[in-house]
Amino acid sequence: MTVFQMISLAVFLLLVVLPAPLIADGDHQIFSLGDFPLESGTVLPSAKLSYVTHGRLNADKSNLILVPSAYLGDHHGFDFIISDGKALDPEKYFIVATDMFQNGLSSSPSNTPAPYNGPHFPLISIRDNVNAGYRLVTEQFGVGHIKAVIGFSMGAQQAFQWAVSYPDFVDAVVGIAGSAVEYPHGFIRLEGFKSAIRADAAYSDGNYSEPPVVGLKAGGTHWASWITSQEWYRLGLYREMGYESPLGMISRMQEMVMSWDANDLLALASTWQNNDVGDTPGFGGDSEKALGSINARVLYMPAETDMYFHIEALRRESELIPGVKLVVIPTLWGHLAGTGAASLDANFINDEIGEFLRSAE
Repeated sequence: MTVFQMISLAVFLLLVVLPAPLIADGDHQIFSLGDFPLESGTVLPSAKLSYVTHGRLNADKSNLILVPSAYLGDHHGFDFIISDGKALDPEKYFIVATDMFQNGLSSSPSNTPAPYNGPHFPLISIRDNVNAGYRLVTEQFGVGHIKAVIGFSMGAQQAFQWAVSYPDFVDAVVGIAGSAVEYPHGFIRLEGFKSAIRADAAYSDGNYSEPPVVGLKAGGTHWASWITSQEWYRLGLYREMGYESPLGMISRMQEMVMSWDANDLLALASTWQNNDVGDTPGFGGDSEKALGSINARVLYMPAETDMYFHIEALRRESELIPGVKLVVIPTLWGHLAGTGAASLDANFINDEIGEFLRSAE
């Protein structure tokens, strides 16, 4: 039996939990950023950053770990490793989980008044999110250094950017199923997703009065085709989620996408598309130079079958980071592995992060 077959057999025996649609559950707090200057040159008025905390900041303020959110996610994204005895143990660390701009909780097209409401919301960069996070941890919590930034997908984009933008502020970063640069194929895939939503006449160039349901459903169908892997579908692993056919996965992803505001989805996708650490001031568009400047400890965790962030591109990227620890997640669950949707992946991620954090203590 091959390794792939062994993994697939094991996964059939595991409990699977797909992330729920985004729900503002009322547990988050808001940090007011005031009039926040963006990288584009626009000033976002009365900007806000949503976050939650777990645990307590210790006396010397040395135990803060930042966990930024991902696409189609919020501050609950790493709940599967935040608990007593897990890698992110609140008895040991002060964990701050933030919501990206445009996810509906922090400043977004859906909650910002004119003139930046809806389709008029300005372009946000990954660096804008990182700079907002820096404001939060320094001004709200008064820390002069953070232990780690840990992120999945767009959260991983933020983690790598933290290491480049604030090299003396971060001890370590963990990037799970995400990259420091968005490559052309990923850009085109996201453009296809955006086009599906925009093709709905009800979208009306972003000036809709009712959600563009047809476009959002089409976007969910697009998402279902990419979020796991070809082998995941071929082996029928969707049955472990209670679906008799692949169509069940389509319905689930449609539900998730339809729980979001269309303009929020499109704006966040544009942030994803334009990600490149090489655009950090001082590097002149040279991503290799930017990655080579990282002096934080780095745990780089691609998912073996990820169709969003292809493993070979991530392997090449990791080779540019000094002292990187590359650990591939051996999974059939593609990009979804980074969410801990399958217990096998969740345990693997938890164990690797836990060991990585302990190794510096």
